[in-house]
Amino acid sequence: MTALSWQLWRDRRGNLSALRIAALLLLLFPLAKALFDAGAIANGARPLNDLIHRAGFWALIFLGVTLAVTPFRRIARFGNLIDVRRMLGVGTFCYVAAHLVLYFADQRYDIAKIFHELTTRVYLIVGGIAWLGLAALAATSTDGMVRRLGGKSWRRLHQAIYAIALLALVHYFQQTKADLTVPIFAAGLFTWLIGYRLLAWWLDKGELSSLSLLALAVMVSVLTFAGEAIGIGLIFGVSPQRVLGSIFDFEAGIRPGWQVLAAGLAVVLLDIVRARWNSRSARPRAAATE
Repeated sequence: MTALSWQLWRDRRGNLSALRIAALLLLLFPLAKALFDAGAIANGARPLNDLIHRAGFWALIFLGVTLAVTPFRRIARFGNLIDVRRMLGVGTFCYVAAHLVLYFADQRYDIAKIFHELTTRVYLIVGGIAWLGLAALAATSTDGMVRRLGGKSWRRLHQAIYAIALLALVHYFQQTKADLTVPIFAAGLFTWLIGYRLLAWWLDKGELSSLSLLALAVMVSVLTFAGEAIGIGLIFGVSPQRVLGSIFDFEAGIRPGWQVLAAGLAVVLLDIVRARWNSRSARPRAAATE
């Protein structure tokens, strides 16, 4: 391994990369926040448990950010985003690994107890499978492993990220005791990320039109509303229709479906702005060649 490979702030040519620096700062932000909150964490009832949940939450966030690289490099017309996807993926695994190590510490490294918990508690089994999957992807993320496995086999292996994301979401839901707003919002965003890929595959297009992105935003928001209503109905024993009837009650809070719709519409706006920007910048070049 060369010295350059450890310099995450440099691109493949060895040049300083503003994009890589931004990605690295993003990955280090949760650590900085934990240090800033160190006093509150230490004075809490269960400091280690707080850190466990923080590490798991940020692992889920960075998993979503990693999956967002492919659609957003197309929507934002910024192909260089692909340069930080590996960094984000490995960073995601580091937070998942920290999540697991902190759990071991919380169990006082009692191997017998940890083994029993990991093999009998469903939410830990789900989380453990997701961790193993991410470990396999992180271990095969190097250029050497791509060459050893072959491009086709490597891509097939790394498509497991979608199943891993589903398991991570299930684990997150199982850990949430009362307020499901954030997990449902996260599930809506992940549904958009998967929906984008499915729609692009179905339409056989590398890039989706603004109209397609609008349809995707509406469709995913509707699914989020429906999923929330059904989930709350099953968990708390209330009618899903009653839950749906409260979606316009903004005094009680903005439902995740509206938040997902807002995020989807922001993406549509980004696509429109970037498309117009590209068309305007292309005109002077075309005039110069005439």
